[in-house]
Amino acid sequence: MNDILSEQAHRPWPLPAGPWVMAQEWCDLLFAHWPISIETMRALVPAQLSLDTWDGQAWIGVVPFRMQGVRPRLIPTLPWLSAFPELNVRTYVSVRDRGIEKPGVYFFSLEAANPVAVAIARRFFRLPYFHAQMALHRNGDRIDYTSRRTHRNAPAAEFGGTYGPTTPVYSSTPGSFDAWLTERYALYTTGLPGIEHRGASETASERPIFIGEIHHVRWPLQQAKATFQVNQLAAASGIELPDQPPVLHFARHIQVVVWPLRKVEP
Repeated sequence: MNDILSEQAHRPWPLPAGPWVMAQEWCDLLFAHWPISIETMRALVPAQLSLDTWDGQAWIGVVPFRMQGVRPRLIPTLPWLSAFPELNVRTYVSVRDRGIEKPGVYFFSLEAANPVAVAIARRFFRLPYFHAQMALHRNGDRIDYTSRRTHRNAPAAEFGGTYGPTTPVYSSTPGSFDAWLTERYALYTTGLPGIEHRGASETASERPIFIGEIHHVRWPLQQAKATFQVNQLAAASGIELPDQPPVLHFARHIQVVVWPLRKVEP
């Protein structure tokens, strides 16, 4: 991981202090983005998180991909934990932390096909992970992807689609829309009511903000095409996707390191 840690000029703020705790590789990834009105998104995102918008719109992303090489620091990969499909639904927020404004990601849901990974992520990263039956098949440049949520007492949600790249690899230009959508080095959460906050007295708007910082090289992006047979993930979180084609990007592979979750320090 020293190779990716040596590339830092593209980051909007310095690397976190202290060692990273987890390594991951993200493969065969599709970014599919739709615009959503600020008013709609504001009602769905915790009030203590500021919406990050582009051209007067909030944006919702549906992101299917494949995890591999998932491992804690100083521990080798484990066959039963280190590789599985994942699918997330996300929007973009910005929070001031330690004197720096840090644009990042807020997740509405994350599906994963590994029950151990789901349990760890819910417990230690306070993220809304859900159990799902998932499959990813790669045929040349084409990715066939299916997911069906199986998490107990969670809203039903299915996804099925085919996607792949249509152009050579490129790096986004700093300040561009491509960069705004993809170059994000933090996730934010206010916890999972009924799990981490069981018995807590805070209302939703009083819960502390937690940040999880990450690092990777600049995304090796490609323009993409996609066909969705079923796409219910956003609706399961109360978001109606607009009737228009999404903005699509593809990335074949990127290595990522993750730092431990901590409370935001204003």
